[in-house]
Amino acid sequence: MTDLALESRDGLPDALRVLLEAYPRQGWTQDPGFDGLIRFWLDRHLMFRRLLAEMRTGTEGLLDRKVDPRAFAGQVSRYGGMFVNGLHEHHTIEDTYYFPKLQTKDDRVARGFDILDADHHALDGHLAAFVDSANGVLSRLDDRNVLQDNAATFKASLGDMERLLNRHLTDEEDLIVPVILKFGSSDLGG
Repeated sequence: MTDLALESRDGLPDALRVLLEAYPRQGWTQDPGFDGLIRFWLDRHLMFRRLLAEMRTGTEGLLDRKVDPRAFAGQVSRYGGMFVNGLHEHHTIEDTYYFPKLQTKDDRVARGFDILDADHHALDGHLAAFVDSANGVLSRLDDRNVLQDNAATFKASLGDMERLLNRHLTDEEDLIVPVILKFGSSDLGG
């Protein structure tokens, strides 16, 4: 059996992509079922990706000594807080409200929601490491050599988070959007 852990998988198993075959990504926005809930969901995912990209760009600027440490600290504090808090809120709503409802729509993909829920728990640990790394870089702004070392560690942490989160978000989109396109969102508040 294929390892389905977030850290090691390269996508959902084919058996869980059955609805994606009927509703491929390139046709989503033209589908009559592409409604406000799907747009909102995808926009949230895009926001998380953009926040990580902004922090990566700022960290690269700091490492290249093109960004002032205080300006960097303000950016990481703001974007990092938005990212962590927003992701926790997003996952809580999915786990408690959306996933239980969506899981009942089609037995062929129901197991996929267990995988996504397991991803959320795995991401919690990675988010804690991300926060520790961010706090590490923010704790020594006064010593440029230590700051550079901590920024390099933070950049690696950002890279790990981007890779894992993108895997999760892509798999989530590939599972959820086709379910909503097929069955609608009237019982989901959308």
